[in-house]
Amino acid sequence: MSGHSKWSTIKYKKAIQDSKRGKVFTKVIREITVAARIGGGDPMANPRLRAAISNAKAENMPKENIERAIKKGTGELEGVNYEEVTYEGYGPGGVAILIEAITDNRQRTVADVRHLFSKRGGSLGEPGSVAWIFEKKGLVLVEKDKVDEETLIDIALEANADDIQEQESEWEVYIAPEAFEGLKSALESNGIPVLSAEITMLPSNTVRIEDGKKAGQLLELMEALEDNDDVQHVYANFDIPDELLKRIG
Repeated sequence: MSGHSKWSTIKYKKAIQDSKRGKVFTKVIREITVAARIGGGDPMANPRLRAAISNAKAENMPKENIERAIKKGTGELEGVNYEEVTYEGYGPGGVAILIEAITDNRQRTVADVRHLFSKRGGSLGEPGSVAWIFEKKGLVLVEKDKVDEETLIDIALEANADDIQEQESEWEVYIAPEAFEGLKSALESNGIPVLSAEITMLPSNTVRIEDGKKAGQLLELMEALEDNDDVQHVYANFDIPDELLKRIG
């Protein structure tokens, strides 16, 4: 299983989002604000904003919070001046890690990220050091007991999906970002619940980690980065065997 899709599943099963809902709201509000500032406040004409609003609704964010974040982005309300930054680095075992953040203080964020890397056996890299490994893709996870393979293949092909991969308990469907929303809509209209759906950065190669200590450090680093208020997304190219994942919890 690819590093990032495995991390997506780990996050879902550990219910990180539910246990840290306040942080999730903070991240989603920042994404809505930046999306509205860059592409305008009309979600029908701004796919990034439309996706951010969909994520906000999935987290049960109140409508007024969403509207306020949009108005801050378009300048109708006064708000913090956020900017997007990307960081690249290496985790334990030489795993490539790509981080997308939205911050109002670059110096604070880079210092925090560097500290998290060094504390957990990793290192912050130079721009361009690992970004070339990743490609932007839509990723939809569907539980295997919610749909049969033939039905899923038919829907995915109709939506122009690039690939379907079978995992232990989920199907992974990969698709071009511009076709992502069409796939989600097709699944929903066929009554198939989506476990998770996101625009992700898919690694072109993976690093297999079979050492328990390194695997534990790596997962701690991933979770610590995700937990930072400024960090929006963390992508990695690790491949940890499922049996090792179960042993380290």
